[in-house]
Amino acid sequence: MAHQDEPIPPQQHRTTTVDQGRFCVARCTCGWRGPARRARSLARTDAEGHALSGV
Repeated sequence: MAHQDEPIPPQQHRTTTVDQGRFCVARCTCGWRGPARRARSLARTDAEGHALSGV
């Protein structure tokens, strides 16, 4: 059992992009899912923004 003095590590967000037909979607291990994008670069930007925000 952890002591109260020990810091709890933050949840690490691992994002990926998944192609779905003509669209690309960013997803995270925390369950977050970005909007469908036609450009992979926009889906990657969504994923990076999510990972940096820590939400």
